Amino acid sequence: MKNVFATRRGIVGVGLAIGILASLLQFLGNPANMGICVACFVRDMAGALGLHRASVVQYLRPEIIGFVSGSFIAAHAFKEFRPRLGSAPIVRFILGFFAMIGALIFLGCPWRAVLRLSGGDLNAILGILGLATGIFIGTRFLKAGYSLGSSHKTYISAGWIMPIIMLVLLALLIFNPFVAGENVSGMLFYSLEGPGSMSAPIYISLVVGLIIGFLAQRSRFCTMGAIRDLILFKQNHLFVGLLSLGIAAFIANLALGQFNPGFAEQPVAHTMHVWNFGGMVLAGLAFTLAGGCPGRQLFLSGEGDGDAAIFVIGMLVGAAFAHNFGLASSGAGATTSGIIALFIGLSACLAIGYTMKEKM
Repeated sequence: MKNVFATRRGIVGVGLAIGILASLLQFLGNPANMGICVACFVRDMAGALGLHRASVVQYLRPEIIGFVSGSFIAAHAFKEFRPRLGSAPIVRFILGFFAMIGALIFLGCPWRAVLRLSGGDLNAILGILGLATGIFIGTRFLKAGYSLGSSHKTYISAGWIMPIIMLVLLALLIFNPFVAGENVSGMLFYSLEGPGSMSAPIYISLVVGLIIGFLAQRSRFCTMGAIRDLILFKQNHLFVGLLSLGIAAFIANLALGQFNPGFAEQPVAHTMHVWNFGGMVLAGLAFTLAGGCPGRQLFLSGEGDGDAAIFVIGMLVGAAFAHNFGLASSGAGATTSGIIALFIGLSACLAIGYTMKEKM
């Protein structure tokens, strides 16, 4: 049976769907220009679990649960659930960690960079240029023989671990609901103000996450892959899907009155252009060395990829570390600690790229 989602029309349709759904989530309550942001949502989840205590970014986002679960459902339905593991798990963890540091300096993942631009935030231009630069650097390592090793088949139970974790998190969310005026509800933390306090209804967010997870698993949708393939192979298959996402979100934002062009006073953003660019250089490089953007890593973990799961855990720890030690940016801009961490992360990623090469 032909996979229509993997065709050119299919990937365009998936991009359109994600762009529209992201804008609708914003309209229904998610933070402005953050209808979907994998990095921001993983950060919020770290806060909800008490891994950091930044009170304005604490919420167990159902979208992330849906991404993994939707991918899991699609993989099983089409016999593509393949539990597998590779090599260098600690390296994948470090890449996830520094990818999150870079994303939180910019204040968004690749999806949010495109969604910020579609909402009128011109600061996102620097982030997208930084992302492309980081991916370009990563492709130089790929051409020189960089590899973390091939994956191998593993136990079925190992592939179920990440989906089961997501089911546990969903149960925590359902049985520890938000209580008005309370920052803590049972086992979870909830923001009372800031972006963590803004959310679409739980079950709508979950259903949208399931839909996107399903579609992305079938189409192999990946923002990093779109730019990487364009640079390395001059292939635009994934890139047209990324363009479709941005165009659909732009049109939806215009229709919903969510388009506000400019640099200043954009929601959950700052105007320190050098660090907007630099943060996404780090993120783009880490994504390329790891083999996928944060969304793609979640979808892969849903279909049994243990390497992707390690990257996701690295992102979760990176988010906690960023807020516990003042590395994440805010509306006031990047912090001194964040800038230092940026250069440490770039050094680490460059060292990984230079030293982990297979003989050509």
